[in-house]
Amino acid sequence: MFVFRYSIGGRGAMDNRLTDLAELQSRIESTDLIPSQRVLLDGLGDKMDYLKRAGIHSLADLRVRLKNKGKLENLAKDSGIDADYLTVLRRYIEGLFPRPRPLKAFDWIDKNLVAKLEAIGIKNTQQLYEARSSNQVPAQDSDFAKRDMKELAALSDLSRIQWVSPVFSRTLIAAGYDSAEKVSKAKPQELYEALLRANEDARFYRGTVGLRDIKRLIAMAAFQQS
Repeated sequence: MFVFRYSIGGRGAMDNRLTDLAELQSRIESTDLIPSQRVLLDGLGDKMDYLKRAGIHSLADLRVRLKNKGKLENLAKDSGIDADYLTVLRRYIEGLFPRPRPLKAFDWIDKNLVAKLEAIGIKNTQQLYEARSSNQVPAQDSDFAKRDMKELAALSDLSRIQWVSPVFSRTLIAAGYDSAEKVSKAKPQELYEALLRANEDARFYRGTVGLRDIKRLIAMAAFQQS
């Protein structure tokens, strides 16, 4: 059985052990924040200084101090930063590290293939991505399985991007964007139109994804490649 080490965020994602608060501040300032997160810009520099005085010097330190409600409230007291602000900050930070999706969530993929992968310890998108990157996935014995394996590998790569669900990753592939790298290099209008066409053809989901959200998606994909 293969053994895989799980690393939060995957290859290319922000390394929470090395990122200091200055880098985090720069990241927040350069992000097109969703409305509920725009409060983070209020006195951001001062709040980063407060966190440093509270003994926090890296993103890893900050994630530990924000891990649960009790720790967050203690940090609010130590730093003088409002707990509501820290709650929003925690949501923003955790969004940078999308949780792995179980392979079973891709329910259109052959269940026998998923079972085979699970039998060797590959149960989620992060584990599959890392296994593919290190050439530790066994070859498949049929064209059908090879095709599904190729799609599942692409789905696992795309799942590293913030906000990308199993259904949306499938839509991206149908639109011709089968990797985080391709999404990161996409032109917003072209990706927007390609997704519209793909969804019109297959009806993966209801409604539409706006152009501004597409721009955010491209930025998050680029972040995974940095």
